Amino acid sequence: MDARITPGDVSGTVRAPPSKSYTHRAILAAGYSDGAVVRSPLDSADTRATARAVEAFGGTVDRDPNLEGSERTAEDALVVDGFDGTPAVPDDVIDCANSGTTTRLVAGAAGLADGGTVLTGDASLRSRPQGPLLDALEQLGARAESTRGNGQAPLVVFGPTTGGEVAIPGDVSSQYITALLLAGAASDEGITIDLTTDLKSAPYVDITLEVLADFGVDAEPIGSDAAAGADGFRVAGGQRYAPENGEYTVPGDFSSISYLAAAGAVAAAPDDVVTIRGAVESAQGDAAIVDVLDRMGADVEWDRGNATIRAHRSDLAGIEVDVGDTPDLLPTIATLGAIADGETRIVNCEHVRYKETDRVSAMAEELQTMGASVAEDRDVLTIHGGETDLRGAAVDGRGDHRLVMALSIAALAADGDTTVRGAEHVDVSFPDFFETLTDLGVAVDLE
Repeated sequence: MDARITPGDVSGTVRAPPSKSYTHRAILAAGYSDGAVVRSPLDSADTRATARAVEAFGGTVDRDPNLEGSERTAEDALVVDGFDGTPAVPDDVIDCANSGTTTRLVAGAAGLADGGTVLTGDASLRSRPQGPLLDALEQLGARAESTRGNGQAPLVVFGPTTGGEVAIPGDVSSQYITALLLAGAASDEGITIDLTTDLKSAPYVDITLEVLADFGVDAEPIGSDAAAGADGFRVAGGQRYAPENGEYTVPGDFSSISYLAAAGAVAAAPDDVVTIRGAVESAQGDAAIVDVLDRMGADVEWDRGNATIRAHRSDLAGIEVDVGDTPDLLPTIATLGAIADGETRIVNCEHVRYKETDRVSAMAEELQTMGASVAEDRDVLTIHGGETDLRGAAVDGRGDHRLVMALSIAALAADGDTTVRGAEHVDVSFPDFFETLTDLGVAVDLE
């Protein structure tokens, strides 16, 4: 599906979708429990993959029968009958589709099953690195292999492991750490994780620690009060997953909020504003988008008490941004840099190359198609905003939901219409993205 976007002013009030990161963790945490309700979950292709995995391990995941069809709202809920810390051996292969998060988090659960689990997905997923996690599971006594011997899915994991101590790099994917922490609480001995390199994307591990605490599980960083700067992590075994009153509520998603706030900063109607509801303060590192916009000169206000962000159109200036802890913000920041005056340098970004696509090269190439002046190094993306006049063009989302959304925001500031190919991929994290843009007044033609 293609999205043809006509530039124009935007304004209005919209609600952020629920957090994909929190929803993944909450569904799997509920799966580890003997039963829990997950309220306000994100219903997307990726989170449905995690729900399927919970069912493959012997649980069930059902929509609240009182909230069906058109009556479903932000108060929608998933009723999870969990496998109570002991995942069964799946009857079939677990298809993780395009969800790398599902693959990694579920591989940890597979290590607890008394038998073999096969994990696979689409072509993009089968190109992403899983080797360090497989090695970690091997260290814990499981048998964990890539069927092609290249550290990529399809993966085969044979358990059970009872826990133990493991050494793993922290600079490839924080999701490896999350997988081990989630599984470690349900293991007999618990798991101690020693990081052999500095941890990238540390806020995502803070999210994991927050969700674990909300489900009654004790886990802690070693050598630091938070994930950033930690030497490792420790989680005791034999713990029960049990949220207070049997329920957990998912906060709004700041990765998705970044596109809406950017839309306001680059295209809000004069004397008007884009208002985003659901901006609940949490451990999400991508809340840094508010600070990034502020540093670039945007008139943006975050009312934390009312969980609301207001963004006005502003003259933006280029800055330097380190995305070591916020890789998912790179496409948004690159777009803002192409619209801002001066130079924007996105540094510490090599790990962003190992997502659904190489987002560093992909954003560089697609923004260049729209007329941007961009220079790419291995660990730095530089956008010369002062030399850039964006023009409408046909650009390719490359099967990556974040590229599709970021390029759609770039289209709002371009001269002429822009066609974004692969628009259907927003279903991964923000299924209502184009409907939300339309609610803000954007002319979107889906073909």
